[in-house]
Amino acid sequence: MSEQTSADAREGLGDQSKPSRWKWARWEAFAFLELAALCGMAVIQPVLDVLGRSPDFFIFHGAGTAEVLVLVAAVTILPIVVLWAIGLPTRLAGQRARLVTHTLLLGVLAALLAVQVGKEITPLRGIPLICVAVLAAAALVAGYLRYTVPRQILRVAAIGPVVFVTLFVFVSASSAVIAPTGQKSAVTAAAASDRQRPPIVVLIFDELPLVSLLNERGEIDADRVPNFARLAAGSTWYRNATAVSGTTTYAVPAMLTGRYPKERPEAPHFSRFPDNLFTLLGGEYHIQAWENVTRLCPPQRCRGLPGAPRGGLSTMLRESATLLTRVASPWESLEDVTASFQEPTLADAIAKGDRDPDVGPEFRMNRLGENQPARFTEFLDALGRDDGPTLRFLHLLIPHSPWLYLPSGVRYEGVPTALPYDGQWWARLAYQRHMQQVGYTDRLLGEALRALEETGLYDESLIVVTSDHGDSFSEGVSGRALDDDQRAAAELAWVPLFIKAPGQREGRVDDRNWEHVDLLPTIADHVGVTVPWRVDGISALGEPRRTTAKRFDRAPGDTVTIDGAKHFAVVRQGPAARPVLSEIPELALTGRAVTEFAVRDGGPPATVTNLADFRDVRPDSGALPALVHGTLPNTVRPGTPVAIALNGRIGAVVLAVPDQVGTIRFVGLVPDESLFVPGANQLELFEILPGNRELRRMPLVQ
Repeated sequence: MSEQTSADAREGLGDQSKPSRWKWARWEAFAFLELAALCGMAVIQPVLDVLGRSPDFFIFHGAGTAEVLVLVAAVTILPIVVLWAIGLPTRLAGQRARLVTHTLLLGVLAALLAVQVGKEITPLRGIPLICVAVLAAAALVAGYLRYTVPRQILRVAAIGPVVFVTLFVFVSASSAVIAPTGQKSAVTAAAASDRQRPPIVVLIFDELPLVSLLNERGEIDADRVPNFARLAAGSTWYRNATAVSGTTTYAVPAMLTGRYPKERPEAPHFSRFPDNLFTLLGGEYHIQAWENVTRLCPPQRCRGLPGAPRGGLSTMLRESATLLTRVASPWESLEDVTASFQEPTLADAIAKGDRDPDVGPEFRMNRLGENQPARFTEFLDALGRDDGPTLRFLHLLIPHSPWLYLPSGVRYEGVPTALPYDGQWWARLAYQRHMQQVGYTDRLLGEALRALEETGLYDESLIVVTSDHGDSFSEGVSGRALDDDQRAAAELAWVPLFIKAPGQREGRVDDRNWEHVDLLPTIADHVGVTVPWRVDGISALGEPRRTTAKRFDRAPGDTVTIDGAKHFAVVRQGPAARPVLSEIPELALTGRAVTEFAVRDGGPPATVTNLADFRDVRPDSGALPALVHGTLPNTVRPGTPVAIALNGRIGAVVLAVPDQVGTIRFVGLVPDESLFVPGANQLELFEILPGNRELRRMPLVQ
């Protein structure tokens, strides 16, 4: 230890042979402040910054003010106290041990901070970034030990956590969840009208492009999605309907307020959007609203809604810890950022003892009931006749990723970490999994229609079925970002929209220029209610727009105009035009028996992550290991076609491709449930040799 360090230690701790309690306490107080300063910059600020910009995180988990504040306290206080407590016992070993421990803790925090700064200002990732961060931390620690000024700066900077918490609670977008304040709704509780209002059912699926429902003729594909086709045959299909944003937290408020997204981000909360469908109809309608990433229905309107909020404090704490690991990681995150929005299944709820297995509708085809999202089951359970008009609203995060369902409702587990979304193979795989979940979505819609018909609500209700936005799966433009060339517009902006008026029995197609801000005024017109605030949308019962242009808000304040006529023409071509995917000739081998090929040994070894799942398959459980995934040696050429065979038949053909960190991976979905048998299943992997006539067996390891 240097002379300066020793001097500083004596200054703070006193003579080691005659320790002064006051000097020890003073030194520990300074140590606590220094840890607080670096914790504030390396841990507290990045976590609160993300959470502050994500009010939907709290809304989705049903968090109230108390739970949010407890989470903030845990994020703010716990890391500082834990780190301080780690070093405190070393005081028993003497002054030098205590100072060394404290310095090491400061060095770790400085390295974490350097990693985050490095990810922002340099292209470095992985080991190079770690090396740079360690060097930066070493330099900071050396300055801390040698000079007085850095220590003084740290102690003053200990005010940082207080500032970050204050900004989060009072300034951030999430402040709406903590202290719901804002302008009051212009709507007052309307007196009951002599006119009999029809029941209303609004079902919003999430991340469902219209093109995913179409065949090559631009019609609803009755073979693939028969229930959507059945709905279209008895309702008005607004074929030219578009979302106003690719982000749920902007799209859904626009739908329910009739107004385009604001220029600045706002929490999707009733205190920020007091004029909405629920406050408009709340004076005359009973409201049952299952919202997910929004909370637009005020408590006084939705009091008594069946079902408990999902998640809770423990889940939010766990996901906040995961968030910190992503932020502090020197590698690009492979975590699926949508994982926190995964719907709980009925099977999950049963496992937790939250529901009786016998509760719910009787439609357990292939034990489908065990794989229903619990919120959808609650929605169906609540259907029934009421004494007065009722608005039933469900926003279901299906077919939104993560994609975990086959069309039958059978569930499969995803990969341990999220996959790249774009590229020759990844875009195709994402599209395949999406389409399987679209099939499951169609089954859910069919059960909703069946339940409405059985209760007598179908004929007399105003029924709206739509999606908040689409998604792009075309290679090169995958995801929900509309680029400047608008190459993804046909998949991202155009959404299914079906409105069945009370008593309507015949279907019709309306190609007017519909934008989702038209939803609220159209519902109001159908039920005879006047909207007392200014809206940007127009009712579909009135004259159509004279322009074909479409407004789309990529983000608040980032508005673009879509050429409606051009992209609508692409939409009507269906899958013939979108998505655009690379040709992979080997895919044609799917479904063929292995015995049809010449098979030889000597292929590269394949590590199958979920190999153990094939030793005891139980199809009647409602789950199958349909997603096969693992890694290959780096000697395997990227783009090598690999056949995944199950019980002697090729169930999928995949490409060996690098992920975001360069690991050669293979991931393939085997959607044909008939290939699985109860008990042990024979899984085989083969390298497909040129000519597609020979297979080279790949030894499997776990």
